[in-house]
Amino acid sequence: MVQVKICGICSAGDAQDAVDAGADLIGFHFCSSPRRIEPELARSIVDGLDRHPTIVGVFIDQPTDEVRQIADHVGLELLQLHGLEAPGFDAGRPLMKVLKVRGDDLPDASAWPDPLMLDSWSRDQRGGTGRTWAWELARDLIKRRKVFVAGGLEPGNVGTVVSRYRPYGVDVSSGVESTVRVKDPDKVRAFIHAARVADMK
Repeated sequence: MVQVKICGICSAGDAQDAVDAGADLIGFHFCSSPRRIEPELARSIVDGLDRHPTIVGVFIDQPTDEVRQIADHVGLELLQLHGLEAPGFDAGRPLMKVLKVRGDDLPDASAWPDPLMLDSWSRDQRGGTGRTWAWELARDLIKRRKVFVAGGLEPGNVGTVVSRYRPYGVDVSSGVESTVRVKDPDKVRAFIHAARVADMK
């Protein structure tokens, strides 16, 4: 079954809505980001959930000691690395390296373990961009590796990505928001529903 990750969670209500809609993973930004939250808030959100999906922390070029401390405090199960981190990065948790697709250039993923995430490259944004990219470039990699597809996904196109390319997972943040930092529960439900329906085709 395709894994669905709702990222950029900033409130308890948005986290619970994602869980209620069937999200497999939820993500918190602990890096420089419009959706950054403090570890204390993330911990309280996680503690208040009535069901626990996989809890992911997003980081960009932060020291391993800092990442480890946040992971221990919040109870992170997966560390999503969006920066220039080198292979071998070890903060005591499983990793998901984000590789940026620039034009027709698919990055070399051989040095990183599964799962991976592919997102669109941007000159001025180091985290997620909210922009689509040429998904066809990743078809062969998706067949061989556990790959999350991110970048410009929303309820209207996630079904196409899932049915056409069969990624291990899909990731969304801005594509299910009403405003920055605020998720739209209807969009969250529609996104997850579209991914699930496409996965059954």
